[in-house]
Amino acid sequence: MSVQIALERPDQPAVEALIQALDAYQQALYPDESNHLLDIAHLTSADTLFCVARVDGQAAGCGAAVIRDGMGEIKRMYVDPTQRGLGIGRAILQFLEGELAGRGVEWARLETGIHQPQALALYARLGYREIGPFGDYTPDPLSIFFEKQLVPISRNGASA
Repeated sequence: MSVQIALERPDQPAVEALIQALDAYQQALYPDESNHLLDIAHLTSADTLFCVARVDGQAAGCGAAVIRDGMGEIKRMYVDPTQRGLGIGRAILQFLEGELAGRGVEWARLETGIHQPQALALYARLGYREIGPFGDYTPDPLSIFFEKQLVPISRNGASA
């Protein structure tokens, strides 16, 4: 099995299928007001990094980071259920952290739901700590907010 992660456009049929599966998954767990989903148009905007994990060339997972106000918000993390347990989610998150750090971003933040124990465990294992709502988020009993300090990397590859 070969897993490769790269920045790609989200508007590819196989990737759009992953995003639709993620939307259906989220909508089954949470009411509309607790879903903070980005559409394809936003995922292709200049302030957003979008990556795809491919297993033997097939789209198996995705993730995004929206950069604003010197912070990167992790969004749209998803791994196809048939590919879970292989470390793909961890690899996607670490890839996005590296991309953010390489752009000089010091903090990664994210919002996730209380009904996703695997995601909560992943974020805790990778050093994310719980915080209160940030940005445009408001308190929601179905949401948990996290952040992690990144080590920004200067353009010459040294830690900033």
